[in-house]
Amino acid sequence: MLALNFSSVISNLVFLQTLYTYPENWRAFKAQIAAQYSGARLKIASASPAFTFGQTNRSPAFLSNFPLGKVPAYQGDDGFCLFESNAIAHYLSNDALRGSTPQASAQVLQWVSFADSEIIPPASAWVFPTLGIMQFNKQATEQAKEEVKRVLAILNQHLNTRTFLVGERVSLADITVVCSLLWLYKQVLEPAFRQPYPNVSRWFLTCVNQPQFKAILGEVKLCEKMAQFDAKKFAEMQPKKEAPAKKEKSGKEGGKQQQQPQQQEKKEKKKEEKKAAPAEEEMDECEAVLASEPKAKDPFAHLPKSSFVMDEFKRKYSNEDTLAVALPYFWDHFDREGFSIWYAEYRFPEELTMSFMSCNLITGMFQRLDKLRKNAFASVILFGTNNDSCISGIWVFRGQELAFTLSEDWQIDYESYTWRKLDVDSEECKTMVKEYFAWEGEFKHVGKPFNQGKIFK
Repeated sequence: MLALNFSSVISNLVFLQTLYTYPENWRAFKAQIAAQYSGARLKIASASPAFTFGQTNRSPAFLSNFPLGKVPAYQGDDGFCLFESNAIAHYLSNDALRGSTPQASAQVLQWVSFADSEIIPPASAWVFPTLGIMQFNKQATEQAKEEVKRVLAILNQHLNTRTFLVGERVSLADITVVCSLLWLYKQVLEPAFRQPYPNVSRWFLTCVNQPQFKAILGEVKLCEKMAQFDAKKFAEMQPKKEAPAKKEKSGKEGGKQQQQPQQQEKKEKKKEEKKAAPAEEEMDECEAVLASEPKAKDPFAHLPKSSFVMDEFKRKYSNEDTLAVALPYFWDHFDREGFSIWYAEYRFPEELTMSFMSCNLITGMFQRLDKLRKNAFASVILFGTNNDSCISGIWVFRGQELAFTLSEDWQIDYESYTWRKLDVDSEECKTMVKEYFAWEGEFKHVGKPFNQGKIFK
């Protein structure tokens, strides 16, 4: 039994696994946090070209694996597929998260079910109108508030003598319930409302400040003032209806004969529109608001067009020999004016302990920089062994400055590293690029052996 469990963990660590989702999906957070704890290698596909919400998830290829067309959706390199966020989170967990005894496992399942049936319905009814996703209904909102109070009271009583929901450590129960409460705490649970439930708030803050939670959620800022329904925002979220076409006047002779085919065409058009309608209904409320949000301004829009096609280099790097093909292509096509190369070194090597935890640190940073992938490439390496290691890497950015300052979303991790811009024509730069891209070489500047590497692409 122990060998079976150990092999399943090793399988998750070795094989790359992909999670399809849209950005900031709280359902996907459950699986991502679970992977942080178990050490599972999880690739997040949430942006083009890997995944475009509303397009990729409606393609025949996607629907053949995930018939509902919903996300999050999981696919392993071995072809194994899962939909439904709780199943994915369970699969990516380890035994400690799932519950190491039959009793603990049942308790974890109890709280996962509690989150789905008792927290999500009232949380959605209360929070969604404040986000402009749903029309405000006073009676429904007041009822939701009372149901949330009841839920918080149950949790508060349970946590009165406990640090976590099940056992003495974080479990999948804590991960699931925290993610289900996330929007409540961020949007509507102002200090006065949460004051009667100190045990819940203490537990919630304990969880979200764990490194594995922080790697996915970042800094969670609790609500200071209860958000209210915004009628203007709700109106902006609604799809615009096209004005009906004006009827054309027809002469007396043959008028009826002309109208009949026109009416038939209109009926057929309406039938086609009705058939197409369910595609829009596939989205739940969270998905709808994300799909309707205006696209953010490109942080690199101010830069002139470059001749270096990053995606083409990434294809070479992924599919062909690094030293024989990818590296020569990189230097032959590299745009010295449009791109820059940087050396990064982790500031706090003394804090690095177990190797898998150090790798999670790198992976967490990569996940939070997902929207930067189109304009960056990096090879980051862990050197050394448990309790004696360091992290450094080579980054290629669009432009001549560090890209992290261009977006607040990219500034969570970069200050934990020292950054040095390299002279692209120097031997130092060429040697570093070769060694870091190929994961082989002397690495004289490090002084520790290669452990493992991560690629940001």
